[in-house]
Amino acid sequence: MKHRGRCYCGDIEFEFKEPIHAQILCHCRECRYLSGGEPNASIVISENTFMVISGELKTFARSDLNEPRVRYFCGNCGTHICVKSPPRPGMLVLKIGTLDDHSWFQPQSAIYCVDKQPFHQIPKGLPSFEKTPPPK
Repeated sequence: MKHRGRCYCGDIEFEFKEPIHAQILCHCRECRYLSGGEPNASIVISENTFMVISGELKTFARSDLNEPRVRYFCGNCGTHICVKSPPRPGMLVLKIGTLDDHSWFQPQSAIYCVDKQPFHQIPKGLPSFEKTPPPK
């Protein structure tokens, strides 16, 4: 199945094909900087299924880190689209709010709960982890 999405201003349009490898709520401090305070709702997809249809993504990576995450965003409106994360080679972490339809999103886990704030709510019964889940 194909999914489509875009940035806020519409300059960037993209699509990707399933599979979706994970659906997560991330409470880490880095994600909360980017979301404005709330956990980030994201999916993990294969990088080779992601394609920009229109526009050109800009990138940002912190120069003070040995293995920084590379953030992809719209240079016009600033919408954060996805992240390439060194711990997940060959994958992208895509921000669910950029999809045209994300009504199907159901988080499978809450991660980096070590950074969770008192006002954050984790859905009842959702597996939560201080950092990332242990490998299966």
